[in-house]
Amino acid sequence: MKRVAIEGLVDPIDVQTHKRLLDVLVAAGTPVLMACGGKGLCATCHVYVQAGAEHLSPRTPREQLALRMLSDKRPSSRLACQAKVSGDGVIVGLPGGRYLTATKDLESLVGRRAEERVLHPVDGRVLIEAGKIITRSRIRELSQVDVDLAEMRTRSLSMG
Repeated sequence: MKRVAIEGLVDPIDVQTHKRLLDVLVAAGTPVLMACGGKGLCATCHVYVQAGAEHLSPRTPREQLALRMLSDKRPSSRLACQAKVSGDGVIVGLPGGRYLTATKDLESLVGRRAEERVLHPVDGRVLIEAGKIITRSRIRELSQVDVDLAEMRTRSLSMG
């Protein structure tokens, strides 16, 4: 068993050697979207490795491709679904914001200020900044998000 710490949680999580960081996030109850089902096709399980990067598997070609899409990528960025834990001392942090799963999720929030950043479900870019008012016209502008997400899910299912 290896120990992984998640920023903001008091206790580290125990995980079997060579299990994915995604398994740690799920075990901790972290709100991770994993829109593609953990296949490395999206960026919704993006994390920042703050320590212990040497105790993770190398980036896969699929992960490198997906990370290129991120607008807030850092040198320490990893996809939790692709990074496997091989040693103790890994500490991860989560990007701030909420991933949009469908524009209809925002309909009930029209006229309110976004409590946190709203992020694109595929590339992680900021769609609505925290504190900005969510307007009906802004939601219409985001209709492409639904198309992007549907396309990603189709690709995910076809890659089984």
